[in-house]
Amino acid sequence: MATTTSSPEAILDAVGGPGNIAHLTHCATRLRFELNDASIVDTPTVEKIPGVMGAVPQSGNRYQIIIGGTVQSMYESIMALPAMKDAGATTGSAAKSNDEIKAAARASGIRGRFAWVDSFFEFLSDSFRPLIGALLGASIFITFMALMGTLGVIGNWADSRVTLEPTWAYLNLTWRAVFYFLPLMVAYNASKKLGADPWVGFAVMGFTMLPGFASLGLTDAAHQITFLGSEITQVTLFGHLPLTIFDYNSQVFPPLLMAAVLGPLTKWLKKFVPADVQLIFVPFIAMLIMIPLTSFILGPIGVYVGAGLSKVLLAINNVSPFIFCLLIPLAYPFMVPLGLHWPINAVMLLNIQQNGFDFIQGPMGAWNFACFGATAGVLVLAVRHKEKDMRVTATGALFAGLVGGISEPSLYGIHLRYKRIYPRLLVGCVVGGVIQGVFGGVTTNAFVFTSLLTIPAFSNIPVYAVSVLAAFFTAMVLVIISDYRTSEDRAEVDAIAAQNEADATLEAAQAAAAQEPATTALTPGAVTELVAPLSGTVMAVEDVADPVFASGALGKGAGIEPAGDVVVTAPAAGTVVVAPSSGHAYGIALDNGVEILVHVGIDTVNLEGQGFDVRVSQGDRVEAGQELVRVDRAVIEEAGYPLTTPVLVTNTAAFADVELIASGEVAAGQPLLRITAQSEE
Repeated sequence: MATTTSSPEAILDAVGGPGNIAHLTHCATRLRFELNDASIVDTPTVEKIPGVMGAVPQSGNRYQIIIGGTVQSMYESIMALPAMKDAGATTGSAAKSNDEIKAAARASGIRGRFAWVDSFFEFLSDSFRPLIGALLGASIFITFMALMGTLGVIGNWADSRVTLEPTWAYLNLTWRAVFYFLPLMVAYNASKKLGADPWVGFAVMGFTMLPGFASLGLTDAAHQITFLGSEITQVTLFGHLPLTIFDYNSQVFPPLLMAAVLGPLTKWLKKFVPADVQLIFVPFIAMLIMIPLTSFILGPIGVYVGAGLSKVLLAINNVSPFIFCLLIPLAYPFMVPLGLHWPINAVMLLNIQQNGFDFIQGPMGAWNFACFGATAGVLVLAVRHKEKDMRVTATGALFAGLVGGISEPSLYGIHLRYKRIYPRLLVGCVVGGVIQGVFGGVTTNAFVFTSLLTIPAFSNIPVYAVSVLAAFFTAMVLVIISDYRTSEDRAEVDAIAAQNEADATLEAAQAAAAQEPATTALTPGAVTELVAPLSGTVMAVEDVADPVFASGALGKGAGIEPAGDVVVTAPAAGTVVVAPSSGHAYGIALDNGVEILVHVGIDTVNLEGQGFDVRVSQGDRVEAGQELVRVDRAVIEEAGYPLTTPVLVTNTAAFADVELIASGEVAAGQPLLRITAQSEE
């Protein structure tokens, strides 16, 4: 076929372009397409494309293009084409970015149905997200102080009424600084999110935290009143206006309410204040309005709202700690993807500020560790099946979780991509929550990220530690047992991983061979006999019941119907370049220059190694007659797969002829093929 386009471009055009591709992946030798309409593909045209060894239309809209050993590079070249940029999200869930996964999760819930709800939670998220680093750092300091308290080295480090020795008091300030000034940090972020000057928001909230503001409650004009069952301090200003004096440190609802008003006010002021004086008068007028509005109205409302939420949740927990410890870890896996956990995080801070302890973080730890356990299960499977990309992703996510207590890398990087994970993860949540509930719940005196490092920060450390570790290992074991991929996906991924390793090994072997004298089988005019790798009945390769092997697309050779015990051996000395964990196929680069493929059975890759006792690994050096694999005939036959074993010369094009010389019954080690080298030109 005459073409001015590259082979990847020609393949893409031949299958109908990126718009016709619903899914694209590859196995050891073939590109596997799931097309929207397979009827438009012209197979003869596809087979004329350079680099294409054949094409196999399948049922439905599935279509395979045979490439051979270079399938990985062909796949990557197709995916790198500019035309595939917009099709990337449709070539399998693994192609989606974390942002796309996150957006999809939001769209599936209430945030996707109501724009104002989505805006509200984005406002909360962006007000807290930049603070994660500081909060993480503070949580490690908290853990250290908690450990010292548990060991009896110091007193109650979390109670401001307890006097510590100067050195320990100094160390205790390392975490208190973050939480004391938390309202200022939230005010800055929230104001910035809503388009206001963040430093104006910072200054307005800072006004309520000045020592002079608190000292107004100590003047002769101050008096006590009872409001909603609590004693509060008020002082009358400007003759008639009552100002409520609160300690605003660690409060988060007041700065959020302040910013919610400051943002629209700033936009409104910019419409009426001339542009050339906005730099001066917009901040001035905003502060003139917002300082009294926040200190007299918004600040107290925020305190009351937070205290109300805290009391409601505390009442629920007091009624039934068991139910609460079960509901929180079961709710969090669905709240976090939607961003609904941010208000609960704010309530945790209020619990500590109002009650001196929090009862939510313990059950939340059960969810976090179940999440990390599921990631650990994925990591084990990725290592076992040699999935390099997933191994890297899972390792990073697991480290972020166990050390930092952050679930988002696991959640968006893995769990929401593979729907089989969530049911196993929820079982871990239940196990961890039940353990905490049976023992009456777990509390903490400070806000921490639930990681391995912060376990000492919780009351009743043994119960908390056992609960989170039980959640972790339950989810991990369930994921390992059931896998996070379907059996079909697993077989395909294993084949890809095996081929990738085989390509690297083969390239290394070829590079080494290039430094050596020409191998004997390739010597012009040389005739080499290849012996049978197993015993059985010989058939022409054209009679093998698989269109890819029968077509000769992967090379010339023969088929052998095994007889008796199925033992496959190396026909000559060489290096194993293909040996997938499924044990069904072996590629060997023989020392004499012949490259062979021994494929034990048809479609036996689907057995995922059942019935195959593998004796070699990829990269191994083998000698003539050395066992490659022993096969349990009963397992293969019971599964309904043919045992017909193609023996192919995969570099057939390098020779003048590959001829079948055996017929009828053949024993392992007897001549099977005659390979004739090219004549010297």
